[in-house]
Amino acid sequence: MSDNELEEEISEVNDEKRIESKRVFINYVDTYNGKNLAKYLSKCVVGASLEGGEEEAANEEEGAANTDNKKDNTYNIYATIKNPEDYKQPEFVKEIIKAQNKEELLEQLMECDVIIYDIMHEPDQVDEACWAISTLNSQVERIDKPKIFILLSTVMTWAKTKPADPEDPDLPFTEEDFRRRKAHPNYKDHLAAEKTVIKFGKSNKKKLSTYVICAGLLYGQEENIFHYLFKAAWHNNDLNLYGNGKNSLPTMHINDLAAIIQNIADSRPKVRYIVAVDDSKSTLKQITRAISKNLGNGKVKPVAKEDALLNKEIPQSDFDMITLDLKMDAAYIKENMQIKWNSENGLVENIPKIIKEYKTTRNLIPFKVCILGPPGVGKSTIAQQLAQHYKIHHIHIKDVINQAIENLNKFAKRTENEAEKVNDDADGDGEQEEEEEEEEEEQPDLSELDAINENMESNNGRLDDQYVIKFFKERLMSKACQNQGFILDGFPKTREQAQALFEPDEQDEEAEEDTNGDEDAPKFNKSITPEIIIKLDASDEFLCKRIMNLPEKLVQDTHNTEEGLTRRLSEYRELNVEDNSVINVFEEDFALDVIKINPETLEEDKSFLHKNLVEMIKSENMKEPRNYGLSAAEKAELKRIELEQRLIKERHEKEERERLEAEEAIERVKKQTEWNEKLEQIKKEEIEYLETQSVPLRKYLMTHVMPTLTKGLIECCKIKPEDPIDYLAEYLFKNNPQVD
Repeated sequence: MSDNELEEEISEVNDEKRIESKRVFINYVDTYNGKNLAKYLSKCVVGASLEGGEEEAANEEEGAANTDNKKDNTYNIYATIKNPEDYKQPEFVKEIIKAQNKEELLEQLMECDVIIYDIMHEPDQVDEACWAISTLNSQVERIDKPKIFILLSTVMTWAKTKPADPEDPDLPFTEEDFRRRKAHPNYKDHLAAEKTVIKFGKSNKKKLSTYVICAGLLYGQEENIFHYLFKAAWHNNDLNLYGNGKNSLPTMHINDLAAIIQNIADSRPKVRYIVAVDDSKSTLKQITRAISKNLGNGKVKPVAKEDALLNKEIPQSDFDMITLDLKMDAAYIKENMQIKWNSENGLVENIPKIIKEYKTTRNLIPFKVCILGPPGVGKSTIAQQLAQHYKIHHIHIKDVINQAIENLNKFAKRTENEAEKVNDDADGDGEQEEEEEEEEEEQPDLSELDAINENMESNNGRLDDQYVIKFFKERLMSKACQNQGFILDGFPKTREQAQALFEPDEQDEEAEEDTNGDEDAPKFNKSITPEIIIKLDASDEFLCKRIMNLPEKLVQDTHNTEEGLTRRLSEYRELNVEDNSVINVFEEDFALDVIKINPETLEEDKSFLHKNLVEMIKSENMKEPRNYGLSAAEKAELKRIELEQRLIKERHEKEERERLEAEEAIERVKKQTEWNEKLEQIKKEEIEYLETQSVPLRKYLMTHVMPTLTKGLIECCKIKPEDPIDYLAEYLFKNNPQVD
């Protein structure tokens, strides 16, 4: 080996050791796949997976990464976008490529080290991906440093593959079977694209390496294909299970897929076709039940496959995927890649973490509010309006107790009916149907029902605090309140109730110790403690006056009689002295801020609804709603109302315009008439004036001119001269009486 060759080899080794940032191209960074892959890779250190470690940012909770400390040797993202309208470039994207044609796009691709084309949910990108790899292959002489081309495809290209062993149909497919794969009819173009990418990767492996990643159904972060389940569960609706749900779904967390791409970019493996699925073999039914139980009301509703497409939230492509029945094993990535799995065991096993990701990414954080104050100040009125605006649950003490007792009675009756049914089945010869083993739901303790009834009878219909606190905790910990949030209306009433209701449970204390380790930090149950506490207070005189001005229908059958209000105000003042009140618990024990408002000091509207006060609270003291916003039905209703209002407005405007035009026409006629009358009067006066002025002139003419002129004309008529004018002039000159 010559000295020059040795120096070149040493230089190449040094170049490999020196880690630099790399340019990564991702198509459609504004879609679910593109955005999350770009976000993950932008935080990855180049070569980190080769050392058996994962970049720190990928292991942190969402939003915890500090972009100011971003290292220079990370992957820089260059991307195209699908919908450029109103798209704001995020921090994790280095540059948005706005190529006007394929020639410009090719020049951008030539500058990138790693090129990722996602065709999973983007069929319109299949042709572009094939064009990109074929063009890069034809321009391989121009490539000065090795490039990696990654095609992100889907397991739907395996949908019709026959089992390798007919006697064992549950045997999963691996990368070794990729030549036998048969695609779903709607994904034959995807299969052709996979073959094209693999073919062009064989010609010049040193300069252009190609890979196909066959990814399972993706989940995680804000959710994509399973979003219809998460959204329905978050709204506490029954989840639809299409078909029997026994079909196996190969799945993959979006961050784990990104980690696989990172490994490929770092190590350039020899295998060209890689299956990317987690270790779960979950069925659609198991996934649906897990989401419903952990996020929603726990109810699943079977729906025939034929009715699936009636659901507008599920497009045909997604329906094809969720009805897929396929078992796959990612043998290569488990044996050869350095991955710290986000969800190796699948969605069902990691459902609490997946739900937390989903809520955090979509900002579906429960909105927790508490309104306190003396009776008659308008707590319920304000709470109802705030609950409606923020789409959270209005929690009133009477409703909580009644609902809890009603649920206990219903469960007791259902238990009694089930016991009778079991006895009937035991007496007969009926066969019991086999049921799938499921975890038993936590059932109410019926032994308390009698104690509660006795307690209410002995206390004149009231319950002791121990039962009230228990009912409130159960309600606030319900999935509905933990999803959307709640607004506590006038409860807790005493310091003791507040301390008992919001005391931390064991799980909350452990979480506090794990995260902070600060023993001096305030101790309370963060899951149910309100984040916004509003205290309304006013003088007794103001409160009595307000109650007196309420409509009779609101006061009827309530405690807001003169005697009842006086008694309740007295009790409230006794329980809430300056040094011992509910507010002291929030301010002193929990170190929370309390918003204090006196309606007397505000320029309040005259209605009893406190509308001005509600608007002030929303605009100054509370945040924007943290929910999905309006539902499709609500949007349609608002659109209908808006249309009706617009039509009414247009009709009123038209009527007003026609009225004004009619009035203007009448006014014009009136003015025209007046003008004509004035014009006639002026003409008459002008004629009279002219006649008056003409009298002396006529007299003068009749006296001095007309007699001589008349005679001259008569003479001219008699003689008929050739030039009558000259004759008349001569006649007048001769016969002028003024000339001597």
